Amino acid sequence: MPGEPTRFSKAAEELIGDLRGIPFDEPRRMQRRPTKAMAPLIEELLVKYQVGRHSPEQTIRDHWAEMVGTANAAYSHPVRIDRGKSLFVLVSHGVVRNELFLHRAAILEKIQQLPGCDHVREINLRAG
Repeated sequence: MPGEPTRFSKAAEELIGDLRGIPFDEPRRMQRRPTKAMAPLIEELLVKYQVGRHSPEQTIRDHWAEMVGTANAAYSHPVRIDRGKSLFVLVSHGVVRNELFLHRAAILEKIQQLPGCDHVREINLRAG
């Protein structure tokens, strides 16, 4: 492209720098990558880390008491979705863990009906 400087190899840049008396301070193993515009990069990070957007985990947390009942919700907490399909739930009481284990199919159906949560395929209950 006209107007852009010519790209040389590292060996050529080092040789040109030696001839001009300019030290070559760049590490040999460093790779140069093309510069990216800031706006698309920030948008990509916002999407990746769900900043300013409702994540499936937050949707499940918002509706958790409705799905499992207030008594069970007081002793359990949905934590995260691993590999896009497994919901991990921390349960602090053994009786509640057993109750959720027995009704996990019905709870899973309710979770899949929530917006953005149709990809959840299983529930893993952990003591915590």
